[in-house]
Amino acid sequence: MSSDSVWVFGYGSLVSPVSLGGTLGRTPRRGVDFIAAECDGWERRWNYGIEVQPGTLVGSEVDRVDTLVALGITEVDGACMNGIITIVHADELPGLDARERNYDRVDVTDAVRLLEDAPGALAIGTVVTYVPRQVALDRYLEARDRGRAGIERRYWNLVDGAFDALLDGQGDRYRETTPAPDVPVVDANRQV
Repeated sequence: MSSDSVWVFGYGSLVSPVSLGGTLGRTPRRGVDFIAAECDGWERRWNYGIEVQPGTLVGSEVDRVDTLVALGITEVDGACMNGIITIVHADELPGLDARERNYDRVDVTDAVRLLEDAPGALAIGTVVTYVPRQVALDRYLEARDRGRAGIERRYWNLVDGAFDALLDGQGDRYRETTPAPDVPVVDANRQV
């Protein structure tokens, strides 16, 4: 592993090899580029607000939302969330940081444990994860309180399916350890 590479703990859409690969520009290989893992002391929450401009959403419920909600995390004593770790090379990190805008990278190396053997993986060093910045949390809260926030159904299904495909039982664990959202899942999608 290059000294400029880092392992990233993914707890939402990054669990999907298709979504992750689209950002990294390569097809991640299980057991080599990504490995099922868990992270102590953190809990997933539907708390990250993404402002959308008028005209950027399509679907039957466009008029119900102006802020899409995605997964974020918060520190919680005794919590443990499942996900993956994935190797991100130095030249890929700017693209991932752009995707994860309004999140900060936080070192979680000591909190991460592997859930599977990874004989083909590179040596695992520093592990970081993305924690929502206050601006994204505030955007979510403000839109929720106005009744104009929603979770994009396409995103909801992507994350749910990614955990179901990860390892036996990981989809159920994801659903059991992720508090239910306090905004609706809507048929309003960002135009691709």
